[in-house]
Amino acid sequence: MQARMTNPAALLPDATKAINLLYKAAHSAGVPGATLELVHLRASQINGCSPCVDSGARSAKKNGESDERLFAVAAWRDTPYFTEAERAALALAEAATRLADRADAVPDDIWEDAAKHFSEQELAAIVLWIATTNLFNRLNAPTRQPAPQNWG
Repeated sequence: MQARMTNPAALLPDATKAINLLYKAAHSAGVPGATLELVHLRASQINGCSPCVDSGARSAKKNGESDERLFAVAAWRDTPYFTEAERAALALAEAATRLADRADAVPDDIWEDAAKHFSEQELAAIVLWIATTNLFNRLNAPTRQPAPQNWG
């Protein structure tokens, strides 16, 4: 695949700085890194963002994630590989990524399940990370950024 243009964030240095601040904020609230990796991978799968799926899986693997779990992220409901907290985060990631799929984008049961496993600060970090992942996806997909990417 040929990119339509240079990644927009790379063309706008202030955007890169802002994205890096979002990344740092989401990753500093105490949510396990593996959970954030899974959330990123699932949202990127839903959005069809090939560089994010590629980089997300590679990053998770580099940080010790098992092949079984990585292979099963798209079917997380039907596998035994994920904790209840991870399942709650994955459900939240799916709902928050698919906002237009239902009238109540994130139903109370999904939110309440996540709130059982994560503090308010951790929930804020997960929601921020889902939003940031969706930002990455929406920069990469329309401009046809290829996988793999050198995120430098």
